Parts: sequence; C-alpha cells; structure tokens
Amino acid sequence: MPLEHHSLKNEFPQFASQFSALAQSNKRFARLAEEYEALDKRIYEVEDGHSSMDDLNLQGLKMQRVTLKDEISNMLTNSEG
Repeated sequence: MPLEHHSLKNEFPQFASQFSALAQSNKRFARLAEEYEALDKRIYEVEDGHSSMDDLNLQGLKMQRVTLKDEISNMLTNSEG
C-alpha cells in the first residue's frame, strides 16, 4: 500500500474556501492546523523509513493526529454559515 500524506486540504476538500479564512481569523485554528501538519509529516517520515520509532509511540502520534483532526473538523463545520 503506498504511503500518503493526510494533509488537511486533502482530508477536508469540501472546506477549501473556509480553511484559509479561518486560519487567518482564528489563531487557535491556525495553531491546531500547524500542529496537525507537523504531526502528519513526522508520521509519514517514520512510515517511509526516514526516521525510526517504536510501534507504540507511532500509534500514539496517530491518535494525536486523529484528535487534532476531529477538533479541526468541528471548527470547520461550525464556521459554515
């Protein structure tokens, strides 16, 4: 199975127009999005073999990514209107 980045723009294409506006107007959203992207990059590097990490720590990072994604999703959904 090929590896893929789970960037927010790929995960939420339906919110493309809101994403930039929310990132500029909401510091918390911008910080969460930045954390998510950095975490996704770190996970990708481990899965691609460029960095090493035990499975338990990798699973922990993935759970953090899911938690951030859920929070970001809620913020995007609540910004619709």
